Amino acid sequence: MQEKHSRLNLKGVLYGILAAICYGTNPLGALHLYAEGFSPDSVLFYRFVFGCLFLGLTILFTGKKFRVSFKELKVLFCLGVLFALTALTNYGSFCFMDAGLASTLLFLYPLEVALIMGIFFKEKLNKVTAFSIGLSLVGIACLYRGGNDGMPLNSTGLLLVLISSLSYAVYIVVVSKAKLLMGSVKLSFWAMFFCLWMVLFYGICFGSGVPKIPSTFSSLGWCVMLGLVPTFLSLVFMAKAVKLIGSTPTAVMGALEALTAVFIGTVVFHEVLTPRLILGIGLILFAVTFMAAKKVSTNEKGVK
Repeated sequence: MQEKHSRLNLKGVLYGILAAICYGTNPLGALHLYAEGFSPDSVLFYRFVFGCLFLGLTILFTGKKFRVSFKELKVLFCLGVLFALTALTNYGSFCFMDAGLASTLLFLYPLEVALIMGIFFKEKLNKVTAFSIGLSLVGIACLYRGGNDGMPLNSTGLLLVLISSLSYAVYIVVVSKAKLLMGSVKLSFWAMFFCLWMVLFYGICFGSGVPKIPSTFSSLGWCVMLGLVPTFLSLVFMAKAVKLIGSTPTAVMGALEALTAVFIGTVVFHEVLTPRLILGIGLILFAVTFMAAKKVSTNEKGVK
């Protein structure tokens, strides 16, 4: 029995690692499409079109139903709006700062969730969370003036990615508090469905207009890749990991999302990493991972 439990834990860890790596490939598809003349809203439109397609086919093939109640639909619409805000600001930040740094700053969302729960839902902020928040702020300070010759990060890019991180934190809190009685695939399908229309509305009214049609195999391939790898596969692997090892250990492995994006940025797109940037990235990743690891330790002691 213990051997079987260990195998399941190992399998869950592997799923968590795969989920994080898959999500960290967002910049790979996005930056290639930007180079082909696509705007952030157009890239996101196709990412969510193919993401919805893969999720919808999964629901059909597993014999589940798409039907939701009107009450659930209202919550899912709100989630779609938050999802769209998160995605638009995150992909928009790639135009102003290195994708690896943007992905690292996005990883601040677990700390922001803790802050939101403490401020609005009166959950007690412990010393570990306070220490992690303080350490992450030091990391942000290192990133802000960590470029070549001490040049500061672009303020617009920094603001966009912080909005993205905060809106994703709110998204997580809403999912947690709404207690929707549906699986992760169905929830993600409907949230992404509404998100897709929000992105299209934004693009036509305020962005680049009607999404550019992928006219080459390369652009179509990157659009499919974004819908499949960092959207569909990351969700499936994450759901499996949470089922086997729990949400908090899965969140700990989320640090690999940022590391994957940093690796892609430096190796594929030749983004420069200075010692100060490396220090800032390390502090932020350590702060979030430390908080999540302590939470795991506390939960295990409580079970014992």
